[in-house]
Amino acid sequence: MAVLLRTLLQPGRFPGVLGRSLGPREATLCTDSGAAVRVRFAPSPTGFLHLGGLRTALYNYIFAKKHGGSFILRLEDTDQTRLVPGAADNIEDMLEWAGIPPDESPRRGGPMGPYLQSQRLELYAQAAEALLKTGAAYPCFCSSQRLELLKKEALRSRQTPRYDNRCRNLSQGQVAQKLAKNPKPAIRFRLQEAPAFQDLVYGWNRHEVASVEGDPVILKSDGFPTYHLACVVDDHHMGISHVLRGSEWLVSTSKHLLLYQALGWPPPRFAHLPLLLNKDGSKLSKRQGDIFLENFAAAGFLPDALLDIITNCGSGFPENQMGRTLPELIAQFDLTRITCHSALLDLEKLPEFNRLHLRRLVSSETQRHRLVGKLQVLVEETFGSQLSDRAVLDPAYVERTILLRQDHICRLQDLVSPAYSYLWTRPAVGRAQLGTISEKVDEIAEHVLGLLEGPGGNLTQDVLNAELKKLSEGLAGTKHSNVMKLLRMALSGQPQGPPVAEMMVSLGPKEVRERIQKVLSS
Repeated sequence: MAVLLRTLLQPGRFPGVLGRSLGPREATLCTDSGAAVRVRFAPSPTGFLHLGGLRTALYNYIFAKKHGGSFILRLEDTDQTRLVPGAADNIEDMLEWAGIPPDESPRRGGPMGPYLQSQRLELYAQAAEALLKTGAAYPCFCSSQRLELLKKEALRSRQTPRYDNRCRNLSQGQVAQKLAKNPKPAIRFRLQEAPAFQDLVYGWNRHEVASVEGDPVILKSDGFPTYHLACVVDDHHMGISHVLRGSEWLVSTSKHLLLYQALGWPPPRFAHLPLLLNKDGSKLSKRQGDIFLENFAAAGFLPDALLDIITNCGSGFPENQMGRTLPELIAQFDLTRITCHSALLDLEKLPEFNRLHLRRLVSSETQRHRLVGKLQVLVEETFGSQLSDRAVLDPAYVERTILLRQDHICRLQDLVSPAYSYLWTRPAVGRAQLGTISEKVDEIAEHVLGLLEGPGGNLTQDVLNAELKKLSEGLAGTKHSNVMKLLRMALSGQPQGPPVAEMMVSLGPKEVRERIQKVLSS
């Protein structure tokens, strides 16, 4: 870069000052109708993937799949001081967990790689050189101390901090003198009248950045680009056709269009997505630990439930409805239906979304068998050495438990909560404890044992309910509710829980018999 700057200073190259005025023009956003759709999700690995990032990635993914295009993951890691260890892997891991894996990425590779910006520095240097040659960019020798003073002075005057463009009009002689002392200056882009552009969500926009901002740094003195140059260069070289990103970047689009114009490249089409906010309208904060995807995954929430709720609260679909799967989201998505209104996310509704998608998995035999395997692991992890009888891990028993409780749980993890511990471990209940509920412990127990002896080994809930009702009616002075309370305590050690008949079906005749006999002998 220093060699290039010295070359530009040769006599006759430019009159007086570095640069020339580039005439403004309206930016065209039309792309070749026959060109392939290529979109990208380009987060910075300065933190783990959260719900806001997932929503941006999802809209890119479903737009690409709806149009038979490609979804690219590009990691913008040029701010090396803010990188978080493990964040790059987490972002790709969570996209795969969510069921929206990229077609091209740092991990998967692809024809337009590398997909880490820190490995593309030569491309940014080439673009900066091209801009210097045309005078669209210039070297800036201002120290960090001077820039900090400018910022403090602006804030003290209650003005928006901006660079004063001090180095914009340096003469060739001045630049030569400064290069001798500082051979690695930053490179700034010369702002001018911004073009109007048509955003696919927000309509026609024009932001006169030159009148409210100073010329931005596009290449730092360490050779790393800033966001503005890097995203333009990468989107061009990766053949990105549409940029779907958060509305916070809407104001910066004018700068990016000026860069496309100065480099002689056709821009992609832009669609800025309204923000995802808390239900009270406050901003989702990365400091809220519960918005990171890995926390939702660890808590047992299903990927489809998260995809469902973050699209349900926004726009882009004919109507808001719960329970949509990813293929349904792709089929129903319509970019023209996205509105400018922020999406308000109510995470208190997530358990209900999860319940719907869990029931859908249970209804599929293949998916249900996968759930059985996951629940077996959860039981082992939760109860471990407490499993006195490992028959509770039998797939048939675990599957029966899931089927019986599917309408009453939101997550698979609910089945290993204390309320359901009786399914996996035998309760410590004494005869005396049952005696406080009813004096007729023996009579009730013997009747239930009798039900289990004969052909009633496969008794249904309906049959059991009828038999238990008859038992209560035959016990003078004993309420049916007390009979149920006694049996529930004997079987689960808990005063409340599922219906007794369901408990008996779930546990199975053999286990019910052993638990009642254990109480009688205590």
